[in-house]
Amino acid sequence: MTDATTGSATQGGAEGVRLQKVLSAAGVASRRVIEDYIVAGRIRVNGVVVSELGRRIDPEKDLVDVDGTAVQLDVSKRYVMLNKPTGVVSTMRDENGRPDLRRFTQDYEERLYNVGRLDAETSGLLLLTNDGELAHVLAHPSFGVTKVYIAKVEGAVTAQTIAKLTKGVDLEDGPIAADKARLLDASTGSATHGKAASLVELTLHSGRNRIVRRMMAAVGHPVTELVRRQFGPLHLGTLPAGKTRELTKIELGALLTLSRRDTRAGTSDGEQQENE
Repeated sequence: MTDATTGSATQGGAEGVRLQKVLSAAGVASRRVIEDYIVAGRIRVNGVVVSELGRRIDPEKDLVDVDGTAVQLDVSKRYVMLNKPTGVVSTMRDENGRPDLRRFTQDYEERLYNVGRLDAETSGLLLLTNDGELAHVLAHPSFGVTKVYIAKVEGAVTAQTIAKLTKGVDLEDGPIAADKARLLDASTGSATHGKAASLVELTLHSGRNRIVRRMMAAVGHPVTELVRRQFGPLHLGTLPAGKTRELTKIELGALLTLSRRDTRAGTSDGEQQENE
């Protein structure tokens, strides 16, 4: 028997797979512990709290969360964080022969793809996955995933400039404002070159092309180095440049929860994808 409201199999029929079995296979906990979670009302299927220990679901269609955190039921999906070094283009095969992302994915059995892009001279956090649905949602500009960048720029940035970045600057494709801006360091010049430089942290949800570089140039402080430290709930941490690691269960849960908050985003022809 199938629940008419959720489309998932219910306790009374033989369709589907027992919830305990599915969540145990996904690495959430043992079946016995999951039964305790069900009794405590900590598990939801398609947004509805589960109360029956015999609940069956369709792992390919139903969405499950535990304590409000989404769970990936498909164990064939892989999620990898890369600290992309400079000089590497964000594509799996570059027609011009430039260094691309293949070197970072060749050791994985799955065929991984990058979520969004970073330009060749920008380093930092890039997500690689074979989860096409999640990649489609997170990379789309309208979804507005929050990203945090640290930019080394020319000149001594002032508090007035920081305020301008959050108030908004006018670019050729329209005005843009940072969600947050913070001056991390400002020097009066180096001993060798005598040129002032500053470190600025910018938080943005825009997916416009090269937006950080264009914003800083617009306020008179061209970027000389740029790194993305955060993508949604993911933090680069101490991952060295050129290295990869799989997401932790906590990171994956946070990422899936974020991606499921709004499934209305879709990529249409002609929409510009992110390329910071």
